[in-house]
Amino acid sequence: MEYTDKEKRKLVNRLSRLRGQMEAMRIALEDDAQCTALLQQATACRGALDGFIATVIEHHIRQHLVDPKHGGSNRAEAAEELIQVVHNYLT
Repeated sequence: MEYTDKEKRKLVNRLSRLRGQMEAMRIALEDDAQCTALLQQATACRGALDGFIATVIEHHIRQHLVDPKHGGSNRAEAAEELIQVVHNYLT
């Protein structure tokens, strides 16, 4: 699964922000922050991770299911992989 440099940079930046949010949440916990502050940080982390997942799923669909270069069993296999990933994510 190949990404353009621009796509890869955007995903790396998103993961960097997520890492920063996780670190802020760890520090807040160590500093005995209020529950609301921890929940706000956790929600921000979840949003960042959801955005990352959505972007990777979108790339998978475009790269392996829509792109006419991929056909036949490769498309079916890609679809099954995507179904499994989405199922695991939602359950």
